[in-house]
Amino acid sequence: MASNAILLGILLLGMFGRSNVVAMAAGILLVVKFARLDHYLPLLERRGLELGLLFLMLSVLVPFANGKVSSKEIVRSVISLSGIIAIVSGTLATHMNGKGLDLLQLDPSLMVGLVVGSMVGIIFFGGVPVGPLMAGGIAALFLSIIQYFKC
Repeated sequence: MASNAILLGILLLGMFGRSNVVAMAAGILLVVKFARLDHYLPLLERRGLELGLLFLMLSVLVPFANGKVSSKEIVRSVISLSGIIAIVSGTLATHMNGKGLDLLQLDPSLMVGLVVGSMVGIIFFGGVPVGPLMAGGIAALFLSIIQYFKC
């Protein structure tokens, strides 16, 4: 019952914070639990992230598939200063996302803090929720800095 209350709280946070993805995820998990389909939870835990990343990559690659981005534009963006900065930023972001995933696997309870922080960012700072991995990566960076200075 405690897990249902937590999911309900996350659902309400998602709705209050206008984060449809958070609200839908919590809602779907509540439906899975109430429908007594708990045996699918380990599958969702193992493959859910991969499925989500697949759909994210599909949405990012659609402009290439429908011809909205030309090869000239690709070359121009790769050799320009802003393109090089974008490549470095993408590299750094994916590294940070990996660190966030590692942190969340070590301590899944941090997810609640990341969700609450995302809601604060959305409600008070006009942020856009893009997922917990980058927030986890930033948390991992802060924790490693704190750990470094503790020694």
